[in-house]
Amino acid sequence: MWIRTDNSDMYKPAEDRYEKMVYRRLAKTGLQLPAVSLGLWHNFGDDKPLQTQRDIIRRAFDLGVNHFDLANNYGPPYGSAEKNFGRIFKEDLRPFRDELIISSKAGWDMWPGPYGFGGSRKYLLASLDQSLERMGLDYVDIFYSHRPDADTDLEETMMALHQAVKSGKALYAGISSYSAEDTAKAQEIMRDLGTPLSIHQPSYSMMNRWIEEGEPNLIETCADQGMGMIVFSPLAQGLLTDRYLDGIPEGSRAASNKSLSKDMLSKENLDHVRKLSEIARDRGQSMAQMAISWVLREQNGHRVDSALIGASSVAQLEDNLGAIQKLDFSDDEIELIDQYAVEAGINIWRDATASTKKNA
Repeated sequence: MWIRTDNSDMYKPAEDRYEKMVYRRLAKTGLQLPAVSLGLWHNFGDDKPLQTQRDIIRRAFDLGVNHFDLANNYGPPYGSAEKNFGRIFKEDLRPFRDELIISSKAGWDMWPGPYGFGGSRKYLLASLDQSLERMGLDYVDIFYSHRPDADTDLEETMMALHQAVKSGKALYAGISSYSAEDTAKAQEIMRDLGTPLSIHQPSYSMMNRWIEEGEPNLIETCADQGMGMIVFSPLAQGLLTDRYLDGIPEGSRAASNKSLSKDMLSKENLDHVRKLSEIARDRGQSMAQMAISWVLREQNGHRVDSALIGASSVAQLEDNLGAIQKLDFSDDEIELIDQYAVEAGINIWRDATASTKKNA
């Protein structure tokens, strides 16, 4: 089916789009996600040209990326990423709604006052209604609690997710940045309610390996709890690319202090990235491609199901999607990577993963 856009051109997605992507089932759920999904955290606010956003989303769908991940406060300004996605969806993707997985979240600050952040039922459900209106959708496929809230009972937050699904405004429920302990508690509550959690979205990269910590760790916990896992920031907010090896480029995240501060670009961190870049080159991959492949690797019988990437251009998108061409690692490669893939102090969400006070 053809759709007219503002530029009076017609969009018809590539007919072979599903032959270009690897899809993975999330545990025992009916959800299957592309191995690489597109996140709209950066580059889809009002500070970026709408046509560039449209080009990226179109090309992603052409290459089999049918999952688009958003949150209420993505922008800038807050809400603008959902508005812009909604416009592109209306003009280009509406006929393909049943092929798409569209997700949103609430938990971080969104509007002033006591009900504009946190894990309360009032905030989460009001935010979901607003997200649906901004995107012009009847429902989202996945709705997440974006972070644990130490000041709200875990039961209340989970009841909000349960209500979102039971109301038909979300098909699946998920959580983001929860510890392994709180993940198990949250799933127990949701099972009792009759709406099991389907997915967890933590940060994870070669330089941020917290989900591997503990016994059981978060990867094992999600598998044990029948949940899938999609990870964000597999490129460590841009650190795991070649972009910062010769300084801080103008317009980069580090230059604007957007989720990658200059103090994260320490000599030690950059030395590790240089070593990792050499390994990537020997594998025939870019640094970014290897970083994405690495988070998707098999780990003791478990794995991450999908990696969320951002993209500021079609070229960057295409390079990153090249990761799926080489997802396997030899034991020697893993051993060598482990020498340099170490904690780098870049997990800016670490405080959010602590067990909630009222459920500790």
